[in-house]
Amino acid sequence: MGDGVNGPALRAVIADDQALVRTGFGMILAADGIEVTAEAADGAEAVDAVRRTRPDVVLMDIRMPRMDGIEATRRILGSGPDGSGGTRVIILTTYDLDHYVYAALTAGASGFLLKDVTPEHLVAAVRLVRCGDALLAPTITRRLIERFAHRQESPQTGLRRDLSGLTPRELEVLRLLATGLSNAELADRLFLSPTTVKTHVGRILSKLDLRDRVQAVVLAYESGLISPQGPPDTGTG
Repeated sequence: MGDGVNGPALRAVIADDQALVRTGFGMILAADGIEVTAEAADGAEAVDAVRRTRPDVVLMDIRMPRMDGIEATRRILGSGPDGSGGTRVIILTTYDLDHYVYAALTAGASGFLLKDVTPEHLVAAVRLVRCGDALLAPTITRRLIERFAHRQESPQTGLRRDLSGLTPRELEVLRLLATGLSNAELADRLFLSPTTVKTHVGRILSKLDLRDRVQAVVLAYESGLISPQGPPDTGTG
């Protein structure tokens, strides 16, 4: 299977303080035609590498010396067109419920992978995120958000948005999306075509100025649209 549709090769930066991890992941990506433009041993090096090489995706370890992956993610994704240039960040972690993962998602990461990921899953994840999708399995989304969303109660959170611009249907889609449902599951639940659901999700992200559906999930909890204490009230069918 080729890379993008008539497009340039997918480019990635690998940031991890363990040389063995960087080398292993680099070999896996290269074997699938993904160009590793740089490696970084800490967050500061990662930020510099992104500014120099403009990759599509960064594989970002959370715990690194000098600057951790959360701060590096924040700087990369908060630096605007001149900095991130559309770069997406995938967080690398050892534990799927590491509370740092939630902080990284609120900083703008598009999802996360466990470090024992299979080569096939690693490549698929990089390609998926490069296409603008988010990388969080529904069960992980629910566990992660429900466990940590209630701890992020500061009204100053950067993800607070006015939801008044959403239509009733878009609010319904956002509520269900926040429970971790995929587009196919949303389509089944709402008796809509997958294409229509994708259009609704796209409009939600555009109206709320969000990068991807992970950010939409975080926003739904932090705005109080749904509560970690229970499932959303989605009305009757």
